[in-house]
Amino acid sequence: MNYKYKKVEKENFITVVTLNNPPANTLSSSCIAELRILLQELGRDEETRAIILTGAGRFFIAGADIKEFVSKLGDQEQGLALAEGGQALCDEIEALKKPVIAAINGPALGGGLELAMSCHFRIVSEQATVGLPELKLGLIPTFGGTQRLRKITDTATALELILTGRTLLASEAVELGIAQLAVKEAELLKTVTAIAASFVEGKSMTSVMRAVECIVQGSNESMEQGLERERKRFAELFLTADAKEGIHAFVEKRKPDFKHI
Repeated sequence: MNYKYKKVEKENFITVVTLNNPPANTLSSSCIAELRILLQELGRDEETRAIILTGAGRFFIAGADIKEFVSKLGDQEQGLALAEGGQALCDEIEALKKPVIAAINGPALGGGLELAMSCHFRIVSEQATVGLPELKLGLIPTFGGTQRLRKITDTATALELILTGRTLLASEAVELGIAQLAVKEAELLKTVTAIAASFVEGKSMTSVMRAVECIVQGSNESMEQGLERERKRFAELFLTADAKEGIHAFVEKRKPDFKHI
């Protein structure tokens, strides 16, 4: 499929998706719809074991396409549809069973930061900034920002950042846990690619995908529910060829030859 807003590159089972919607990589409804289709395809793609999301140019994602809101003002159903589309995209990213890493190369504001927070891991360029400025427009974050920021930080910090709408430097984002690491701009993709490779190289995707599922879905469940999911996924792996190969390779002191089945 040819994508209007995305550049897709695959190498060594790692797929880099670069959002390209000049001048600021805003998330229009059509851009969101296209990204949802692409990510669903990558979720099924056997040649993709980890996904990197980044932006073209100097922006990661500047946010939702605010110009698109103008014609929808005064219509509550239109507002609901905008929120549902953005939340669906972020929910689907979070629910992917393959590791998804945001390579935040520039400003990640509003919906851009919300999308990044739905990724499983976030690496930020030292020159990048992040923030949720929606209240300055008379709105609130609605792609999941009020909930994910609260979970990533804490209630008081989420309130402070959203109510002030202030922009954070990369170092502050790392300090608050919004990003895991800040690196020099020139090293961003190299660093993120190395991290993505470390998540999947030498491992069976049958176990990688179950681990991601247990961790991510477990964060939204009770401890009892999370442990039940963990038990079931562990038991399922006892039926896989890769678990047999991995155990025998360990006993025989050799590297496993996983087939991802």
